[in-house]
Amino acid sequence: MSPMQEWLYLVIGIAVVGILAIVGFVGTRVRRTGTLPKGSATDVITAPVDTEVPPTEELPVEAPVEAPVEAPVEAPAEPAAPTLDRPEKPASRLVRLRQRLAGSNALGRGLLGLLSRDQLDEDTWEAIEDLLLGADIGVAPTQELVERLRTRLRVEGGQAPDVRAVLREELVELVDPTMDRALHVSGEGDDPGVVLVVGVNGTGKTTTVGKLARILVAEERTTLLAAADTFRAAATEQLATWGERVGVEVVRGPEGGDPASVAFDAVKQGVERGVDTVVVDTAGRLQNKQGLMDELGKVKRVIEKQAPVTEVLLVLDATTGQNGLIQAKVFSEVVDVTGIVLTKLDGSAKGGIVVAVQRQLGVPVKLVGLGEGPDDLAPFDAAAFVDALLG
Repeated sequence: MSPMQEWLYLVIGIAVVGILAIVGFVGTRVRRTGTLPKGSATDVITAPVDTEVPPTEELPVEAPVEAPVEAPVEAPAEPAAPTLDRPEKPASRLVRLRQRLAGSNALGRGLLGLLSRDQLDEDTWEAIEDLLLGADIGVAPTQELVERLRTRLRVEGGQAPDVRAVLREELVELVDPTMDRALHVSGEGDDPGVVLVVGVNGTGKTTTVGKLARILVAEERTTLLAAADTFRAAATEQLATWGERVGVEVVRGPEGGDPASVAFDAVKQGVERGVDTVVVDTAGRLQNKQGLMDELGKVKRVIEKQAPVTEVLLVLDATTGQNGLIQAKVFSEVVDVTGIVLTKLDGSAKGGIVVAVQRQLGVPVKLVGLGEGPDDLAPFDAAAFVDALLG
C-alpha cells in the first residue's frame, strides 16, 4: 500500500467517526428534550414528536336539524248559507192595514164629521159630494152613495139612526164585498199557477212582484220568479235581490232580450221542477198602445204553451187618481186583467180609487200596498178597508 492510499483511508475513517459522533449526540438530545436542535438537517423531514398526548376536547354536538313540516292544506270552507227572511203571514198584515189607513186617510174622518152635524142641509150634502169626488170615487158611485145616505139618515120619528153604523154599511156595499178577491195561484193538475204582473213603470210593479213572492213563501208555496222586464237591467237586479232574501230563484235573460223567451223558460222550469207558482214580471215601458198589446199578447201566448195563466194582476199607483184609471182601461183592453194591486194606498187621501177602478174594469182589488216595508202588501178586504177608513 502506498502512503497516498493510507492517507486516504485515514481521512475516510476520521469522517466516519465524526458522523457517528454527531448522530449519537443528536439522538441523546432527542431522548432528553423531545426536540431537534435548530438548523439540523432532519428539520425538513422529521415532524416533532410529543411525548404526551393532550386530552381530546369534546366538540359541542349540534342538535339534528329537522326537516320543515308542511302545514296541512285545509280545504276552503264552504260559505255559510245566507239567513233567509221569514215573511209575515197575510192575516197579520190586515191588522197593519187598518192602522196605516186610519192614521193617514182623511176620507172617513171627513165623512163622519159632515154627517154628524145637527143639520144636514144642502150645503152639507154638497160638501159630502165634493169630499167623495175629491177622493176619486167617481161621479156615478158618489151620486149613488149620497142618495142612499140621504134616505137612511132622514130623521124619522124624531130619532136619527147611528151615523157611523149607517156610513159603514153603505161604504162596504159601495166597495162590494161580494167580489172574488182570492189570488188564483194554483194550476190544474201538475201545472203550476202562473201569475202575470202588468203595469207601467213607476207604479211599483217589480217591487210588488217581490212582495208577492214573500206572501207565497209565507204560505209555504214553492215559487219561481221570471224577470221578463228585460228592458230595464235595474228591474232584473231588483227582482234578484227580493228573491235572495226569501230563497226564491229568479229566471233571467240578457238585457234587451225577448221578454216572452224569459217567461217561457221560467214556466217551463216551473213545470219540470213541480213548483207551486210562477210569477212573471213584465215590461211596462212601451211607447204606444199597439206596442203594449203586441208585447203582452206575445208573452201570454208563449207562456200558455207550457201552462195556463191563472191570474193577471194590474199594478196601479193609488196616488195617480184619474191617470191610474186611464192606465187601467188601456191594460184591460190588452190583457184579461183578473185583479188589481193598488200601491201607495197609505200615503194617499184618495182611498175612493178602490171603488172607481173596480167600477171601471169590473174586476176586484185583490192586494194593496201599505208602505215601503218588505211585508207592506196585504190582501184586500172590503170590511177591513172601510173600518180602517173610519178609524
